[in-house]
Amino acid sequence: MADFHLWATYAIIFATVAAYISERFTLELVALGSLVAFLALFAFIPYENASGGLPPEELLSGFANPALATVLALLIVGQGLFATDALDKPARILARSAGGSSTRTIIITLVTAALLSAILNNTPVVVIFIPVLIVFAAQRNFPVSKALMPLSFMTILGGMTTLIGSSTNLLVAGVAAKAGIGIGFFDITLPGFMLAAAGALYVFFLMPRILRDSSNEKTFRQVQSGTQFIGEIRIVPGHPFIGKESKAGLFQGLGDLTPRLIIRRGMSFHPPFENVVLSEGDRLMVTATRRAFTQALSHGAAGHMAEGQTEAARVGPDYHIAEAVIPPGSRHAGRTIRNAGIETEHGVHMLGVQRKSRMGRTPVSDIRLEPGDTILVGGTDRAFEDLRESHDLLVLEWSAEPVPQRRKAWISFVIFAGIVVTAALDIAPIVATAIAGAFAMIATGCLTLAQAGRAFDRQIFLLVGSAIAAATALERTGGANLIADSAVALLDGQSPAIILSGYFAVVAVLTNFLSNNATAVLFTPIGLGIAAAIGAPAEAFIAATIFAANCSFATPIGYQTNLMVMGPGHYSFRDFMKAGMPLVAIIWLTFSFVGPWYYGL
Repeated sequence: MADFHLWATYAIIFATVAAYISERFTLELVALGSLVAFLALFAFIPYENASGGLPPEELLSGFANPALATVLALLIVGQGLFATDALDKPARILARSAGGSSTRTIIITLVTAALLSAILNNTPVVVIFIPVLIVFAAQRNFPVSKALMPLSFMTILGGMTTLIGSSTNLLVAGVAAKAGIGIGFFDITLPGFMLAAAGALYVFFLMPRILRDSSNEKTFRQVQSGTQFIGEIRIVPGHPFIGKESKAGLFQGLGDLTPRLIIRRGMSFHPPFENVVLSEGDRLMVTATRRAFTQALSHGAAGHMAEGQTEAARVGPDYHIAEAVIPPGSRHAGRTIRNAGIETEHGVHMLGVQRKSRMGRTPVSDIRLEPGDTILVGGTDRAFEDLRESHDLLVLEWSAEPVPQRRKAWISFVIFAGIVVTAALDIAPIVATAIAGAFAMIATGCLTLAQAGRAFDRQIFLLVGSAIAAATALERTGGANLIADSAVALLDGQSPAIILSGYFAVVAVLTNFLSNNATAVLFTPIGLGIAAAIGAPAEAFIAATIFAANCSFATPIGYQTNLMVMGPGHYSFRDFMKAGMPLVAIIWLTFSFVGPWYYGL
């Protein structure tokens, strides 16, 4: 019966991986189905061995895994940074150092992350750079999916170069130390650097061609960067535009807002504007992208378009900006913006309008709405919930995004810095500081509970929980040991160099399905036994275990940083297989030459 459980475990894992790759079913459904299969297997057909059975609570232990809690908490913290634009300035400084090239920007950022990963745990390094790269993607108009998976891979490669670069390295060194073999801080640096260099060439020059640009992401970036809206800004008391002066016919201090008309006490000023100083009471007609309007809102520079409204829109943590279409038959069609009553009826702030027909240089309030016009609206979550029930405006759901709360940027940055510093200096476990940081983001108003709930990725939650259940079953039934023993038996009688290469390949494959740390602990004694049996240096097999256990590139469950970038990068299981498997092969082939040379085999 024990063999039945072993082969049934193999069958469930094989079916699960096949379902992930096929993408015929949602990731959540496959993960949940895998978990149910393991629960049913060990509940209805009890498993007993020398170490006891496998009760359901052990299979469900993955949902309480500290790594999973850390990832989910850090996703909430990252959302807080994004919602307050806390890393906008640092990102712009780093971007300026790279010049105008988005490719150079990505490479400089990833190299910096890899170097930091050599001296810091790579998890906080990825925490630092995920929001930075998301900001870069918005500023430079490139798909974030081209940068986040490379970020995870480069930090893993950088972590291979020193003893403290990864928890996997320390675990292997700890097991080796118990066997009387010491591993120094830089003992793996030279071969690790060679492997990292080979992997970096692939990540920089080949991997971007493999990674797909999500169609939704591409559409959203095109809309953000290209579509122009026309809006009206009233210069109220205390407005940041008061005192802005035109030079050479242009206003330099309005950011990406382009003035089309200024109305002052019944007088109209058209461009080019000569010696005009904006003052209280002016009505400024501007054209801009939705991103420019979002930035103006976050600085308190944009407000209502309806007549009689003079206060700027109040931007809180639940304030969003979205696009809505005037459908045929809408009662707003045929009315001017002044008389449409959109703001009073729907409880939203009308910020801009974009239409098919040409718009003359007239006050925005006099524009007559037509079916097919797109308006830019801002409001709270509750206002948008009410608006979705209306048939007079159709909200484009994909277009909704929060407006950054810049006034709380310093709070979110302090919270974020506290997490990174305490984790980097090992003052407290990162799981504790990450959860505390997520709570602080909500408690200080950087995020609402609803926003934090949206940042909680149920795909990652179910994927990790079910993967740990599979790994637990594989270990307890002896499936992992069977694979290891079979691989060693197949290599019997080969040269030490071939045995080292084959050993690396087995560990590299399994680390993508077991956790990297579990793989490292499982295989280190096996590697030491092989080295003793064939008379090879133990250091060669210790290094092979470290490097191979870090080759967690082919699945999102292989490494914690892969899970962290999966949601923000819009990746699927297949994306990791397509982009990660070649990198595993490259690292394996590189070590197959470097390992025997460096260790004299």
